[in-house]
Amino acid sequence: MGAGGPRRGAGPPDGGWGWVVLGACFVITGFAYGFPKAVSVFFQELKHDFGAGYSDTAWVSSIMLAMLYGTGPLSSILVTRFGCRPVMLAGGLLAAAGMILASFASRLLELYLTAGVLTGLGLALNFQPSLIMLGLYFERRRPLANGLAAAGSPVFLSTLSPLGQLLGERFGWRGGFLLFGGLLLHCCACGAVMRPPPGPPSPPRPDPTENRAPSGGRARRRLLDVAVCTDRAFVVYLVTKFLMALGLFVPAILLVNYAKDAGVPDAEAAFLLSIVGFVDIVARPACGALAGLTRLRPHVPYLFSLALLANGLTDLISARARSYGTLVAFCIAFGLSYGMVGALQFEVLMATVGAPRFPSALGLVLLVEAVAVLIGPPSAGRLVDALKNYEIIFYLAGCEVALAGVFMAVTTYCCLRCSKGAPSGPDAAGGASDTEDAEAERDPEPMPASTEEPGSLEALEVLSPRAGSPGPDPEVEAVSGLGHESV
Repeated sequence: MGAGGPRRGAGPPDGGWGWVVLGACFVITGFAYGFPKAVSVFFQELKHDFGAGYSDTAWVSSIMLAMLYGTGPLSSILVTRFGCRPVMLAGGLLAAAGMILASFASRLLELYLTAGVLTGLGLALNFQPSLIMLGLYFERRRPLANGLAAAGSPVFLSTLSPLGQLLGERFGWRGGFLLFGGLLLHCCACGAVMRPPPGPPSPPRPDPTENRAPSGGRARRRLLDVAVCTDRAFVVYLVTKFLMALGLFVPAILLVNYAKDAGVPDAEAAFLLSIVGFVDIVARPACGALAGLTRLRPHVPYLFSLALLANGLTDLISARARSYGTLVAFCIAFGLSYGMVGALQFEVLMATVGAPRFPSALGLVLLVEAVAVLIGPPSAGRLVDALKNYEIIFYLAGCEVALAGVFMAVTTYCCLRCSKGAPSGPDAAGGASDTEDAEAERDPEPMPASTEEPGSLEALEVLSPRAGSPGPDPEVEAVSGLGHESV
């Protein structure tokens, strides 16, 4: 593993230098989620200078978001190959270079390639490694750490947009892009503090010439562990995230226009998003602290499902809201549930797959989320243009998010119940299949004892028996140990 990459030690320190890492994750998360939205304050000037429409200029933020989510597998491969720190340093330079080069753009295509592709890729190369490193430093306090890191999103969103507006007024969009590029260099400083947690010395790296299996000549290194897709718990989480991403962001995107359509003045309509942001800032760390309680932590999947269900029901109940008071109530309820979802989503994934497989799992999750984001909000916009009605959009978004919550809860509960009711005898009806028996005969070694970590998730462990046990080294694995789980 490269410098700063994930490596196994005696256990996460749950403090110490981990608080510095947490602060860096807070900044990176804020840039990753807040920056694509903050760039939108320059769109009016871009339309004037390039003679383009709003949809043409909006592609800058869309490409940036697509790169942030869609390059997840690439980021996983780079982290596995080089480590977290080098990848984050390179990502910070790419993100800054993209905005600096964009300030000299003379065509929209140049903006797409610089501010869109380069900056989006740079943010992606910072976001994913920061979450990986956070999981290596925290275990007992991991829910709280995830909640505090996730709070960077609403904090930076509420500060970067006014800052962009101020820079645009004083220096124009070119000066604003140039200064934003300098601001993104802070990602390099955040990457520099991502040193690996203390632990026993790593074994010597194997000779690359010997990194071959004796039979078949297959490489032993797996830069992207796609075998995680055979994990039932991970598949449940993946489907949940896809359904969630279809509708979760739609109400926030359409909220201001929906309020204006209801007759709310422009200034008061814009303030509704600020209400969502302020509530979100409080909800994320509070939910992280709540999920870390001893009695609640084993049931975090159900807490995550409850947050999704509450968010979906909020959309459904508020679809016919027309007065400003009901819209404010919607923003408070939406901000609470949205903050809970943001605080718990990566905690559930970490508990599902474990630290060794988390880089690959996160990359695949972000890729699936990118597909859903490219389907959900654009489809909602087209429906609004066609139907001239926002209510049906809120109904659809609410149904999608609520369905994600119900699917997560029911699937987890059913698998837990089936596991408890499964017969243990080898000759019992419904026992192991002939194929499984044959595999057991070929592999007479007993399975290692489970080393359940404190606060592990019972429901997810039923879905994924290996989630709580220490996995193999994510960088080098023997092909003979993959068995039928390899893809």
